[in-house]
Amino acid sequence: MSLSRSAEALDAIQVEDQRPKLPGRLIIVEGIDGSGKSTQLDLLRKWLTNQGYLVMFSEWNSSPIVKGITRHGKRRQLLSPMSFSLIHAADFASRTYSQILPALQSGAIVLADRYVYTAYARDAVRGVNRDWLRRLYSFAVEPTLAFYFDVPLEEAMRRISIGRPELKYYEAGLDLGLHNDPFESFRRFQGLIRQEYECVVDEFGLLRMDATESLIHQQQRMREMVRPHLDGAMRLPNPPTADAWQVASLLGHNQAERRPLLEPGE
Repeated sequence: MSLSRSAEALDAIQVEDQRPKLPGRLIIVEGIDGSGKSTQLDLLRKWLTNQGYLVMFSEWNSSPIVKGITRHGKRRQLLSPMSFSLIHAADFASRTYSQILPALQSGAIVLADRYVYTAYARDAVRGVNRDWLRRLYSFAVEPTLAFYFDVPLEEAMRRISIGRPELKYYEAGLDLGLHNDPFESFRRFQGLIRQEYECVVDEFGLLRMDATESLIHQQQRMREMVRPHLDGAMRLPNPPTADAWQVASLLGHNQAERRPLLEPGE
């Protein structure tokens, strides 16, 4: 799929964006790398599944349609900020119409690890026009709940440094010329993204979570906010009986033994 064809397809999608209210629920998480959002979303998924709900998971930059193009562009360092933005938008459009919308139409709960707000933050840092980005993603389904996991930059970098020995070119933001050292470039890149998220959180009303709190306390808060939105969501006929905490091996788990979250890069 060429970038020009991707852009044309996205324009066509935006024109037909007049949909009735969907019976499912869309719950998304956002945050910089090292914020712990993926761990919390996985715990929420286990809990909802053990409550008997039909749950579908989707993550950023995972559509098989554009994976080859993305991989080739990254490997050869061919991606400009605009081409990077369009490739991610094509990925998001593919997942929206092949995965997310069908699941929501069936009444399922869709959990998304990163959503359009990731593009609003990362692409803006790379210099892409903010208003253009919002028009590009105007076809996106509005989330039922959108969580932003707020973590101090230095704490996020500490978590990343423990378990990620090597940073990739675009992941580290080396294309921006922030610094020659990959880790320092990554730190500055994530700092700029964090600043951009502050504007996005205010503009779209994302629910701010303190990502420095204990793993269990964050999950309890998420569940409290999710529960009021579950009435009427589709359930499976024979739900499992195990509690999600036990599934995740968290009950009685020593804090010092927990490994820090490692977020996937771009």
